[in-house]
Amino acid sequence: MEEGATSRSLLQKQKLDDNEELIRISCGEEDEGLLLQSDQSSSTITVVVVLSTLIAACGSYAFGNAVGYSSPAESGIEDDLGLGSEEYAVFGSVLTIGAILGAISSGKFADFFGRRGAMGAAEMFCILGWLAMAFSKDAWLLDLGRFLVGCGIGVLSYVVPVYIAEITPKNVRGGFTSLSQFMISSGQGLTFLIGSLVSWRTLALIGIIPCLVHLLGLFFIPESPRWLAKCGRVKEVEAVLQFLRGKNADISQEASDIIEYTENLQLISEDGIRHLFQKKYAYLIMIGVGLMVFQQLGGLNGFGFYASTIFESAGCSIKLGTIAAAVVQISMTAVGVFLIDKCGRLPLLLISAAGSCIGCLLTGFAFFLQDLQCGKDLVAMMVLIGVLIFPINIKGSAGSLVTLVSWIGSWLTSYTFNFLFEWSSAGPFFIYAGVCGMGVLFIAKMVPETKKLALEEIQASITVQ
Repeated sequence: MEEGATSRSLLQKQKLDDNEELIRISCGEEDEGLLLQSDQSSSTITVVVVLSTLIAACGSYAFGNAVGYSSPAESGIEDDLGLGSEEYAVFGSVLTIGAILGAISSGKFADFFGRRGAMGAAEMFCILGWLAMAFSKDAWLLDLGRFLVGCGIGVLSYVVPVYIAEITPKNVRGGFTSLSQFMISSGQGLTFLIGSLVSWRTLALIGIIPCLVHLLGLFFIPESPRWLAKCGRVKEVEAVLQFLRGKNADISQEASDIIEYTENLQLISEDGIRHLFQKKYAYLIMIGVGLMVFQQLGGLNGFGFYASTIFESAGCSIKLGTIAAAVVQISMTAVGVFLIDKCGRLPLLLISAAGSCIGCLLTGFAFFLQDLQCGKDLVAMMVLIGVLIFPINIKGSAGSLVTLVSWIGSWLTSYTFNFLFEWSSAGPFFIYAGVCGMGVLFIAKMVPETKKLALEEIQASITVQ
């Protein structure tokens, strides 16, 4: 993602033009008359944009599939390979160790090989990892496979939303990029469902399917025009934009903005990761890192990796709990996809964080009642209701650093959850509730609205604050 690395005077040129005009866009050959507001250039939704987004989002489904795997596979793996709780905690968390390495390299990887190349390489790692897990006979090969899958999804967690954001019109960018989160939730939820019906080895083989679909689909979608501009391939930028926006769309202004902005970036020398910690970028980094810290330390992956353990300890049917969690997670994420461009990101972030806080409090209180030997049926009901609220996600990546912080937080949560849960079944959820509560305050105070702003405008408005 081409962000930061330019002077204030250059960035301020990307501000919104006060003189907006209504333009007519086409959504296919037969759909006419749809009006959207635009600054200076066309904002066209075409079949190419939709299909490219769907194919890219298959990577997000593979991401969710990997995250959701450990919960339904837990009992089968422990029985077949004789793993104890500590060994399974290593298996659950080694995914995030691989993802940390993937996240560290994701930005440079995507800049060097392109968005499509990075996604393709990531899926190769995932396929090798799933095969190793499916045919493992002992813990080391199982952990190696999980690690390889982690490396792949670490790259995908950054590249997929970046690619989608870079090819979609700004008027609908929020909804399109939210499709990535919807596919993550769908992958995780459907893995819960399928995992209750098949063995853990079969579930690992099924995990290869979305990787193959994504890998093959990459041959049929265009490269990101912003990456092409960064490589100096100006003619290809215009050709790809025309392909994405439709043959009758006027892409001259959009192409000019992208090329000019990227050329300005090239004038500034890159000083590596230290360059991010200049004063003018402090607000940007604080927002990106802060969102990741509050999301991951709020216990999201504690639930995702160990849902079966939570439901079983509460006396709730594992199958009922995972099915209910999957249905609610997928449906609520779908609602977010449709609402994000209408309501904006900020209100949905606040609702997500507040909902997670309430869910954690309710779940923690339920286990507290269980420790007091209160009614088991009531405890099971409260835990089920609590975790149905809890999975609502607030993820938003802003570069390799932010993705790295996200995966470090994910590792801390996934590795420590089993030990915290053994120490106190209620304690972890009260801790997570406190983190989510602080997250609500952070979002309300620090996070700006980005509704209907171009990527360059967002970067400009945040950087110059």
